[in-house]
Amino acid sequence: MFRRSTTLRYFLGLAPGKRRFGPYRFLPVFFCIGGVMEWIMINVRIGKETFYDVYRRKRSEREYQQKVADGFIVVNEPTAK
Repeated sequence: MFRRSTTLRYFLGLAPGKRRFGPYRFLPVFFCIGGVMEWIMINVRIGKETFYDVYRRKRSEREYQQKVADGFIVVNEPTAK
């Protein structure tokens, strides 16, 4: 599909460095996109949490559940009154 698209070839051909870098000439663009995504995940808050706050909380919950399953932690269930 993309091999026959002349307009796509035209727009990809506009990027500089075709002879020297070949297909790797787009690498800096994707590197910058990745950096921006990382910055957003660290610094942008949605509600009261960032992506890494959620990640750390979920990892902590999984570690706790694994310790309970392995028997390292005994969960005391409340007794009925």
